[in-house]
Amino acid sequence: MSERRTFLQVAAAAIATAKFPILGANDRVNLGIVGLGGRGRDHIQFFGALESDCRIASVCDVNQPARERAVALVQKSKGYAPKEYADMRAMFESKDIDAVSIATPNHWHALATIWACQAGKDVYVEKPASHNIYEGVQMVKAARKYKRMVQVGSQSRSIAHKMKAMQLIREGVIGEVHHVRGLCFRRRFSIGVTPVEPVPAGLDWNLFLGPAPLRPYTKNRFAYNWHWFWDTGNGDIGNQGVHEMDISLWGLGRTDWPLSVSSTGGKFIWKDDQETPNMQTSTFDFGDAQMSFEVRNLPTPPEGLTAMRGPNYTGNIFFGSQGFLIVDPSGFEVYKSTANVVGAASAGAGSAERYEKVMEEKASEQMIWSTQPHMKNFLDAVRHRDASKLNADIEIGARAAAFCHLANIAYRTGRMLRIAQSTGRFLADEEANALLTRNYRQPYVVPENV
Repeated sequence: MSERRTFLQVAAAAIATAKFPILGANDRVNLGIVGLGGRGRDHIQFFGALESDCRIASVCDVNQPARERAVALVQKSKGYAPKEYADMRAMFESKDIDAVSIATPNHWHALATIWACQAGKDVYVEKPASHNIYEGVQMVKAARKYKRMVQVGSQSRSIAHKMKAMQLIREGVIGEVHHVRGLCFRRRFSIGVTPVEPVPAGLDWNLFLGPAPLRPYTKNRFAYNWHWFWDTGNGDIGNQGVHEMDISLWGLGRTDWPLSVSSTGGKFIWKDDQETPNMQTSTFDFGDAQMSFEVRNLPTPPEGLTAMRGPNYTGNIFFGSQGFLIVDPSGFEVYKSTANVVGAASAGAGSAERYEKVMEEKASEQMIWSTQPHMKNFLDAVRHRDASKLNADIEIGARAAAFCHLANIAYRTGRMLRIAQSTGRFLADEEANALLTRNYRQPYVVPENV
């Protein structure tokens, strides 16, 4: 792939200064965790288990009850109380913090990461990396300019069987790959309708909204359901689906833009507050290969390796000239065609083609959803000051998020969109181009000059 077609323009790296101290390879990283909801508490648990590598020195959330729960959790599990902050900017100013872990809603990921980089902190940021495509570009620039380690929480990049499956694809185990299906079948239920009501005590609602428009408080716009509003989330394609989107791009080896994107679907059955679709099918055309992606939140049969043991299935199916490979949290399987491809059509052998399983690997039960190896990879890179050690550097994470955003833009505009390879902008479609970024609410603006 030509360097002129790389996905993101990388900013020139700045020279490190005394403002950005370098840890020794054996030093423990003093970590601050921002965002203390369900995923933030996971971060406390997972990073806390890596006690020889890091110390949870501080916690931050706009919601006082969440801070209190987090402090109590650290106190119980580690025997000390971390310092608490209501505003991440105060945490970033602290000289006692080396790195931060960001588990906020999606609309805060970019600005929090950029602010942290500017303050000389390394960053572990949850997926999707950004809320829109512009933000991902700016995050890469900030990481490079301030020479920060920025890892996106795409933990598949650190899971052994998925790493092996991608290596096999690169080695040609199924021949030349021409198509990949990404599957995100997560059973969801209606969120109902919640009325406008007073902001709960202890919650800074203005700070929660941050870069997003100022809206009245409702229960559905807070806590987990922020995922299903365009102001703050990206639907399930940007929630769970971004993991499978990243694996799709990883296996295809693509770092360029697709020639076109289309996305159809809708929000069916439910009559509630949700804005994002619960059924969505997207197609990305690269000219020499194709990628499709399906989101289903309603009852659906699983596909791939998983038996009918539950309502969810997430995974990827790669199709090559010699067979196909299925990879999901349970493991991977490789099937090869038994046909003699040369002359098969003239011999009428196509109808007799069969596939033989030639390889499989099962994931260990404790590794299926584990995030700890990915977090340890981040901490190792922090101590060694080597971004090449990161398994999911910000450029990788921003790329995966961008493809989710491309699909959502095509869905929201309701048409197939063609993309300029040199700029990543949509051709002759200013309505679509406007959705590459957002109108930021002062002072929470993702800057052009990071």
